[in-house]
Amino acid sequence: MELKQLQSDMIAAMKARDKERKDAISTLVSAIKKNAIDQGCREDVPAELVDSTILKEIKTVKEQIDTCPAERTDLIAEYQKRFEIMSEYAPKMLSPEEVEEILTTKFADVIATKEKGKIMKAVMAELKGKADGKVINQIVAKLCQ
Repeated sequence: MELKQLQSDMIAAMKARDKERKDAISTLVSAIKKNAIDQGCREDVPAELVDSTILKEIKTVKEQIDTCPAERTDLIAEYQKRFEIMSEYAPKMLSPEEVEEILTTKFADVIATKEKGKIMKAVMAELKGKADGKVINQIVAKLCQ
């Protein structure tokens, strides 16, 4: 995902007077700009930084949904809508089958050691941001048995 695409979508949401959509995209743009400044790449923001920031913001909204009291249905609905909008911009994640295939082909030598810590260290460098960490952990555990 490119920052320019998010900004143009935010402008389109403003013109359409879609406040919920504009707010969700605005949150993403703000977080991306902040991370870019922290990384020292304010002008030319890499797509990897954009994707990782989007995933982090989605995780934050998911936590808000999970921790919100059940009687606050208005907040839950707002967080759910924000989650759905942000999810549209999330990078496509690898399926568990694709992760297992990558692990068995690229990392067969590391998996042969059956040491989960070493395997996770090697694998996460390659798959970070491409697959969910929980999925990777489950597959590594299955392969280490």
